[in-house]
Amino acid sequence: MSDSKRLELFSVCDQAESVGIGGHVRPDGDCVGSCLACYLFLKRKYPDKRIELFLEKPAEIFCCIAGFDEINSEFPEREPFDVFFVVDCAADRLGEAESYFRAAKYTVNIDHHISNENGCGIENVIDVNASSTAELMYGLIGKENLDAGIAKAIYIGMIHDTGVFHYSCTSPKTLRIAADLIEYGFDFPKIIDETFYEKTYVQNQILGRAVLESFLFMDGKCIVGSISRKTMEFYGAEPKDLDGIVNQLRITKGVEVAIFLYETDTLTYKVSLRSCGGVDVARIAAFFGGGGHVRAAGCTMTGTFHDVVNNLSAEIAKQL
Repeated sequence: MSDSKRLELFSVCDQAESVGIGGHVRPDGDCVGSCLACYLFLKRKYPDKRIELFLEKPAEIFCCIAGFDEINSEFPEREPFDVFFVVDCAADRLGEAESYFRAAKYTVNIDHHISNENGCGIENVIDVNASSTAELMYGLIGKENLDAGIAKAIYIGMIHDTGVFHYSCTSPKTLRIAADLIEYGFDFPKIIDETFYEKTYVQNQILGRAVLESFLFMDGKCIVGSISRKTMEFYGAEPKDLDGIVNQLRITKGVEVAIFLYETDTLTYKVSLRSCGGVDVARIAAFFGGGGHVRAAGCTMTGTFHDVVNNLSAEIAKQL
């Protein structure tokens, strides 16, 4: 990314008195990492300005990132921001922070999701070929402007959207950036274990339940697992405890598409989709009002469990 593009992007804050940053609902590692990297950089660059970061309460596994305790998850009414950054999503996924975006005098959108390739801001930096928004943030901030805190935030964002550099979105550029980041000396094996692989006992229990009750269909090319609200209440589980289940389903031998559903309300399901590459699940999610990547996407659907699976099956079959 050219120096002129980077300077142009952040110079919009030069005359601003207030700057807001927001990411998507149910923030994942890339969202949290890239938002905090942006926040830490702007706080350092503009120490006299009011810089605020708004996210739904992220998982505690990300508390190792500097600035985590400064995230505002209350979304109070306030005066419009002079500049508002939408990070790792389009405006319609900001949740309660969307009102800040709509009222802001100037808006910037930084994202890598193909479902948002046109952007939603006055200024847009969208690169669907980037492994993660965190990788994009590295380019925008610039290697020369990093510090240990920003480097760790970007690294965490990258490992979560690349599956610790396992997914196909990982490029040689991604790995070169990762090498630059770990030079800052943080304990990256510990970060990988504690934020990506480590699970609580409850998470392992509910993962086991979802895998045990999953089933294959479409000649073994698809697998689906689900968790009801009743089951979540039984285990005392929250939506954040369901992270990683769909990825475990995906690595079942012979499976092309994995589906995981969990019940959010009566006849309402949050759907996660993963593909081994032969099916564009972003296209399927977009058909049902969601979005994401070619191999990882999601949406919300209504109906019975069988209705949802049948409707998804019809769209998957068109590609298989």
